[in-house]
Amino acid sequence: MESTTADSRDARPHLDARHPRRTRRRLRVCHECDWLVALPPLRAGEKADCPRCGHTLAQRRSHPAERNLALSLAALVALAIAVSFPFISFEFSGIHNRIELFETTTQLIGFHQPVVAVCVLLGIAVLPALYLASVAWLHVGLLRREPLPFSRGIARSLVHMHPWMMADVFIVGTLVSLIKVAGLAEVSLGISFWAFCAFAVLLLVTTQSIDNDWMWFSLAGEPLAPAHSRTGTTAAEQGLAGCPTCGLVNTLDTHGHGRCRRCGEPLHARVPNSLQRTWALLAASAVMYVPANLYPIMTTTYLGDASPSTIIGGVVQLWQMGSYPVAGVIFVASVLVPVGKLLALSWLCIAARYRTGEHRTVRTRLYRVTELIGRWSMVDVFVVAILVALIRAGTLMSITPGPAALAFAAVVVLTMLAAITFDPRLLWQSPSSVKEASHA
Repeated sequence: MESTTADSRDARPHLDARHPRRTRRRLRVCHECDWLVALPPLRAGEKADCPRCGHTLAQRRSHPAERNLALSLAALVALAIAVSFPFISFEFSGIHNRIELFETTTQLIGFHQPVVAVCVLLGIAVLPALYLASVAWLHVGLLRREPLPFSRGIARSLVHMHPWMMADVFIVGTLVSLIKVAGLAEVSLGISFWAFCAFAVLLLVTTQSIDNDWMWFSLAGEPLAPAHSRTGTTAAEQGLAGCPTCGLVNTLDTHGHGRCRRCGEPLHARVPNSLQRTWALLAASAVMYVPANLYPIMTTTYLGDASPSTIIGGVVQLWQMGSYPVAGVIFVASVLVPVGKLLALSWLCIAARYRTGEHRTVRTRLYRVTELIGRWSMVDVFVVAILVALIRAGTLMSITPGPAALAFAAVVVLTMLAAITFDPRLLWQSPSSVKEASHA
């Protein structure tokens, strides 16, 4: 393992992963390759990476409690402003319309798209607000040196909420929407838009600033690892597992299951039926991807003439308008990313079950990329939500959501669940071990 400073990669503590040794303090299990290592002392600005696959195990921040509390409160204030003032307004042939942030969801409900509306509302406001309030609650207790009630349960929830927050994706969707209508109507941005941009940035910085290792140590201390723990080898070989939520090393039962002593998170030597569930989710995603592209994602009415538009049709239209960068963004987010993610996860499932241990680091990096980029496909769904709320002028000019909006939202959610369900530790096992684990 290494601890890397921002200024120099040479002045750092180092552990030799090739020589197993017994220790019970500050042990961590890599969640991507299952390697058991001991953390070195870390100063602010340093991080510790797994020596086997390069996954970051811990990262120190200076003044973490004060920093995270300030960021979370600032983000909540920005969100409060964003929902209290006009978001965007437009004028077309003497007709004025302006919307507030939450109208992007209420209008979808009016067009019988409640599932899409719930997805939008959760991703841009509800989950981010809960996340930030949870961060503030936890760090107020840590500053008082007396954790507030329910702190452990709230801290557990942070990890599970993180992948589903999409405020930054919504900003990109808003910019794409503005470019789509800029040539047809006069558009102006309200206070809410700029407040939401600040909120998205602050939310991103907050999530990157959380020092999970320090937070759990401050909340509940750190019990010693099991007595038979040996670094420099895999945890599963020793009947151990690292908690994916708080990082504590725990002993598993004879069936390879357990529960974390510190946070209560369920533990498994390998995620049960990981490959089967990933394949099922990928198959469902592939099925939903067909109507998502065949049916219109929205219908534009202009001077009484209704014109349905598919995802590919929208890309072509933007290209013909000369908006080449925006057309490229939509094509990548709505076509290349979903298809690439389906292909990448399918290949990883095959590689985990049948391939040898060669190129394991490359496959692990591919998994990280697929897990990271999946949520950006929601750009098209957000574009529909914004345009449906904004463009409402009857037969003169209006936009309504199409059936592909629900299908495409389902594709995004299903592929994200497939990436979460896939256990990257299977990539580091022999094919025979993977077959045994997949039936556990």
